[in-house]
Amino acid sequence: MAARTRAYAVVGLALVAAVTAGCSGTGSGSGSTTSPAGSSSGGGGGQNNAAPTESNPPGDIPDNQAFVAYRPSGGSFTGFTVKVPEGWARTGQGGTTVFTDKLNTVKITAVSAAAPTTGSVTSKVIPQLRSQVPKFAAPKVSEVTRHAGRVVLLTYQGDSAKDPVTGKVVRDAFERYAFYRAGHEVDLTLSGPVNADNVDPWRIVSDSFAWR
Repeated sequence: MAARTRAYAVVGLALVAAVTAGCSGTGSGSGSTTSPAGSSSGGGGGQNNAAPTESNPPGDIPDNQAFVAYRPSGGSFTGFTVKVPEGWARTGQGGTTVFTDKLNTVKITAVSAAAPTTGSVTSKVIPQLRSQVPKFAAPKVSEVTRHAGRVVLLTYQGDSAKDPVTGKVVRDAFERYAFYRAGHEVDLTLSGPVNADNVDPWRIVSDSFAWR
C-alpha cells in the first residue's frame, strides 16, 4: 500500500512539472509572436505602404488651383477686375484688398496718382518699401507687357512677418505690378516663399488684370 502511494506521488509530481513547463513555453511563444506583429503593423511594412510625403517646396500653389474674378465694389476706384485664387482668405482696408493662403499673398491697392515710370518707382517706391519690409533686398525695376498693356514691374525680396503660432519667418519673393489709366493706379503685389514655383499662377493673375 505504501509503495503504491509513493508511485502515485511520483506520477503526480511528473504531471505538475509537465504542465508547468508547457505553460512556461506557451508564454514565451506568445510573447515572441506578439512582437513581430507589432513591428510589422507599425514598422517597415506599414511605412512602405504609406502615402508619399509632399515634395514641393513650401508655398507652391497647386496646379489645379481655380481662379475667380475679383471686382471691387467699394473704395475710391472700382474700374478694374483681376482674377484671384478661389477660396483664399480675404481682408480689406481702405483702398487695399488682400487675399492669402498659407504662405502666399495677393495684394491689390488702388490709388489716384500720376503715371508710374521706372524712375518714379526707383526713387519713391523702393525707399518706402525698404523702410517697411524687413530685410528688403534685390530690387529690380523694369517694364513688362501684360494683357492690359505696358506696366512697371518691381521685383524684390524680404522677410515675412513672424508667424504668431510657430514664430517662423519666411524669406519671400515679391512681384509688384503698377497698372495705370487716366489718373488711377492699381498696384498688384504677388508674394510667396523664394523657393516656391509660382511662375504660372502669378502669370495667370497678372495677365488677368483688365480695366472696366
